[in-house]
Amino acid sequence: MTDAQERAGITDSFIADAAAIAAEGPMDRARLDRIKARLMEIAARAELWGPQDFPAPSVEKKQHRFFIADHPTGLTLYLNVMQPGKVIAPHNHTVFACIAAVEGSEQNKVYERIDDGSVPGKAELKLREVVDLRPGHALAMLPDDIHSVAIGGTEVIRHLHFYAQPLEALTRRISYDIGAGTCKVMDIGAKTKK
Repeated sequence: MTDAQERAGITDSFIADAAAIAAEGPMDRARLDRIKARLMEIAARAELWGPQDFPAPSVEKKQHRFFIADHPTGLTLYLNVMQPGKVIAPHNHTVFACIAAVEGSEQNKVYERIDDGSVPGKAELKLREVVDLRPGHALAMLPDDIHSVAIGGTEVIRHLHFYAQPLEALTRRISYDIGAGTCKVMDIGAKTKK
């Protein structure tokens, strides 16, 4: 069996399991943690996510996002390959999401929004936790959870990202500027490679 065939088998199984969990009822932390655990299982197969099939971006470009698999319900799996120095401002996803590390480490800061959202374009965040996302670790987020990402060190990272809907369909994600106390609709960022 080739790496591509094995990768297709484990991702199809993961997507089917995640769809079954999601169909049990409204998404909550317990269900999301079960999806996160399954995502960590396929992330542990680092040999299936290497540069031979998923090359790193240039130092200038910083990020490649590869489409891996999806489900008719919209569930979508990607592999993000990012260079050190990549920074993504605090943002939400508007759907549930999980990230599992395959290779390398990224720092995620998880925030709580402490204003009431009544003033358009204004937002105040408070740091809730810092998560070092490295192999053997994952992060699960509900639709309104807010996080930022920073790739430090000297290594390219490879992390699986799983969303309840295709990232390209998430046109109402909100990006936050902590220093300015503002928020706005977030641009999609890197374009997905199929």
